[in-house]
Amino acid sequence: MSNSIADIRTDYRMKSFLESDAASDPYTQFGHWWLEAVESKIEEVNAMTLATASVEGFPSARIVLLKGYDKNGFVFFTNYNSHKGQEIAANPKACLLFFWKELERQVRIDGNIEKVSAEESDLYFNSRPVGSRIGAWCSPQSSVIQDRSVLDKNVAFYSNKFNAQEVPRPDHWGGYIVKPTAIEFWQGRSSRLHDRLRYSAKPEGWNLERLAP
Repeated sequence: MSNSIADIRTDYRMKSFLESDAASDPYTQFGHWWLEAVESKIEEVNAMTLATASVEGFPSARIVLLKGYDKNGFVFFTNYNSHKGQEIAANPKACLLFFWKELERQVRIDGNIEKVSAEESDLYFNSRPVGSRIGAWCSPQSSVIQDRSVLDKNVAFYSNKFNAQEVPRPDHWGGYIVKPTAIEFWQGRSSRLHDRLRYSAKPEGWNLERLAP
């Protein structure tokens, strides 16, 4: 069994990513790759791994969804009381990772993380389907619960509580923005000799350098 797993491999040959291909700043470059990913009809193209760590240095990772980006950073939304929220509060640094296998590409974003404004969280929350807004009230995310009936009872309670009223955003739910200190673009190449170009934030702007694969 172990040998058959070890034999699984793919030789990447689709594209290259050279210094001459790179935009002057990482946000413009991300925009180019993002557009290609969207046009490639990748399912859940905005899915990204979010890695956080405790103050003791123990890492944890999970998939979240990108909900916006600009030159200020990359935004997602979640429960502030969740495991990730607790780690972010104690150690406000994070890493995001996109893997677009259809394009043989990865983008890794390292940076500092903070909450977005209440106004921005309200704007996004109110755009969500009603069921998702009710769900934000129902789940004590990352907490141990007795069984599924806990969620079912909470759904019934909050559905009745808000009824036809507008569902407000709970205080424990909102957005975070990852403000990059480094963004790496990885393009798969043949024989594992991948192209890796990293933008690192400097006082005067962004420094571009190539990393060995």
